[in-house]
Amino acid sequence: MMNRRILLKTMAAAPFALATPALLRNAWSDDAAIEIAGVYSLSGTFANVGSLLNDGSRWAIEKYGTAASRKLNYNLLDDRGDPGEAVRKVQEVMTHRGIKHVIGCTNSAIGLAVQKEVYARGGIYIHNAGADESTGKDCNRSNFRWPVASYSAVNATVRPLIEKFPDAKKWYTITGQYVFGESLLTNVKHVLEEKNLNHVGNSYHSISDREYSGYIATAMAAQPDVLVICNFGNQSLDVIRQAISYGMKSNTKILAVWSTGLDQFRALGPENCEDIYFGCNFWHGIDTPGARVVAETVKAKTGDVPTYLHAGGFAIAQLLVEGINKAGTSDVPAVIKALEGLRYEGPTGTEEVRAQDHQVIKDYYLMLGKARAAMKDANDFADVVSAMKAFLPPEKTGCKMI
Repeated sequence: MMNRRILLKTMAAAPFALATPALLRNAWSDDAAIEIAGVYSLSGTFANVGSLLNDGSRWAIEKYGTAASRKLNYNLLDDRGDPGEAVRKVQEVMTHRGIKHVIGCTNSAIGLAVQKEVYARGGIYIHNAGADESTGKDCNRSNFRWPVASYSAVNATVRPLIEKFPDAKKWYTITGQYVFGESLLTNVKHVLEEKNLNHVGNSYHSISDREYSGYIATAMAAQPDVLVICNFGNQSLDVIRQAISYGMKSNTKILAVWSTGLDQFRALGPENCEDIYFGCNFWHGIDTPGARVVAETVKAKTGDVPTYLHAGGFAIAQLLVEGINKAGTSDVPAVIKALEGLRYEGPTGTEEVRAQDHQVIKDYYLMLGKARAAMKDANDFADVVSAMKAFLPPEKTGCKMI
């Protein structure tokens, strides 16, 4: 009777085995290449960001070439700036091609959507989203984040500014009305409340806005000591330019909590960068072993130094490779276990994956734009004012790991 049941089960499974595409069967074999999907926006509002992040990830995969003695293949998924499109494309490659290793995102809304999908389908996802929820209330076992959370970015920039300018009592915010902007704003409010400082107002803008003169005029009417910009990408650049054109820099400190560093500084030019404060996850002037690897890779491709976006894309691919190498296999549960608590040389120095919420613990930089006359070379746009690891204790993030 037992042999008959086994035979029937085997016969029932045979049609599925025969129907399984060869590509999918190969993806599951021990000697096949490890297929990695990169999810980036190559069109839409943040296409300039997605393109550079994608370059960094692609170049990292090319540099490392293998992990656990298996070839690495990189597959770009263009989500067109749409979370729904990102989820659909991830579903497709995970279902029909057996891809289990996914990296990248261009904004937090996409990252939050993809991390749920990858978890549901038994994969691993390493990304660049900044919203607190990613390693907070929406955390899961499959999900890892390299850049700091919004909480860390705010606390590593706003707190040093408060210490530097104790007489700056009135603060105004301009905020992108999307997941990431809201996350930055919430954290700014918490710090100001704790320090008994006056949040004199906030202006929201949409993801499609390009004209900010009305918001700037409203901010100026509040006569703030500090203007805090809580958005991302080209929208940060536009707000800074328009605030400067209205003369706001003459009597107000301006802080862009989350910048993309060098590529934004180049777009602004030293005249607009001068005396503006920027938060950043990476700066090419920090000399560490991991930063030198990134620098050598980017120089070979571009002849120039790496931007944050290059480094961010590189970092998440590197982290996946580090996990696979430590595990000695691409098996997802083994890689997840290998990454938890991992210490390695990353782009900002020695970095560590916190096991409780899968957040990479690393420095975040507060930078001050320099005058053209003070620049030592064409890329010397800013000085590092402070470097800080400003993270919530894991028990306070809201992460209940599943």
